[in-house]
Amino acid sequence: MAAMEQVEPQSLKKLSFKSLKRALDLFAPTRGHFPLPDPESRDSLESQKDGVQSAIVVAPAAQHKGPYVFLTCRSMMYYSVYELFLHKSLNQFFISCVFVYYFRSDAAGPSKHIPGPIVSFHASTERNSLDYSCFCRFPSTSALMERLPSKWPRPIWHPPWRNYRVISGHLGWVRSIAFDPSNSWFCTGSADRTIKIWDVASGKLKLTLTGHIEQVRGLAVSQRHTYMFSAGDDKLVKCWDLEQNKVIRHYHGHLSGVYCLALHPTIDLLLTGGRDSVCRVWDIRSKAMAFALSGHDNTVCSIFTRPTNPQVVTGSHDTTIKFWDLVAGKTMATLTHHKKSVRAMAMHPNEQCFASASADNIKKFNLPKGEFMHNMLSQQKTIINAMAVNEDGVMATAGDNGSLWFWDWKSGHNFQQAQTIVQPG
Repeated sequence: MAAMEQVEPQSLKKLSFKSLKRALDLFAPTRGHFPLPDPESRDSLESQKDGVQSAIVVAPAAQHKGPYVFLTCRSMMYYSVYELFLHKSLNQFFISCVFVYYFRSDAAGPSKHIPGPIVSFHASTERNSLDYSCFCRFPSTSALMERLPSKWPRPIWHPPWRNYRVISGHLGWVRSIAFDPSNSWFCTGSADRTIKIWDVASGKLKLTLTGHIEQVRGLAVSQRHTYMFSAGDDKLVKCWDLEQNKVIRHYHGHLSGVYCLALHPTIDLLLTGGRDSVCRVWDIRSKAMAFALSGHDNTVCSIFTRPTNPQVVTGSHDTTIKFWDLVAGKTMATLTHHKKSVRAMAMHPNEQCFASASADNIKKFNLPKGEFMHNMLSQQKTIINAMAVNEDGVMATAGDNGSLWFWDWKSGHNFQQAQTIVQPG
């Protein structure tokens, strides 16, 4: 059997250059040569150079091997560079990179330069070899234009929030909370079917109200009267007189559990939404139902009101947000940006916009048209059940996994996260 022919070992670099040379021989027979400029284009370019001085300056660069080409002119004019410079050293060939600098003279100040490479060449050969390979890289147009500043607002620094006090007393999940307009006390509704009133300064329990036979889902304190309103899974909506500490009115009409409620800021109207997919509008004093705003296909779980149209905004498990005309009792607009249930919404106290929370993301919308503004820059990756925003531009969102996130309202930047142990149940 004939002996196998010995194959001389070759370096990976040499093999790659051979492969590159074969590809260039196949697809670029005239490699290493630039096409001459079109005569008509050159004549047109020369005719536009009246009063313009141009010069080509060859200067060495410390960080690169080979000379550089600089093209200067008084006006903003684009030129093509066809020069190719080679530098021979130790039997190795290096083709320099070609850069073009444009100089524009401004009357108000010094010249402004815009650097950017038109074409780049890189070549290297093996020692004692006369063959070389080269390739061209054409940069994107962004290298030739000035970078515009970002239009996205910078996040505003907010001081970090810390846990001030832990208040215990309920025997079940706390489903709702509402503050007194004077900020002296607040009330909580729980799955233990009770409503508790707490002192803000000391955190001590002041009063416990009973009357619901199911968990309390919603609470609201009136700014114009000494009334507190509550709603629960027992289909009941109650009006409490805080001077007598008892129920003075009931609002009957919901066919299933009531999940949310809100008070109109300027009119004596109460709005409630529940599992029957209807938002009902009640007259506070007469207990009469003024409207039944129907249109959702699933539970109405979040609601807020405002003095001007749209006066009522509702969010539902059907993933939609609806704007309502309170005078006509009809839908003004429907937002379908969310893909999951809209469980919480919050309106900014000073700006004409609001945020809605869902399992997919937190989104901001403009008012009154409901134009989409932007998403929050991070995703909490949980079911968000509650959210609130204050006048300082800080928004807080709470999820069912025990997470509490703080956001910068303007930019959507999440600047703080807190985590707690989820209560079972």
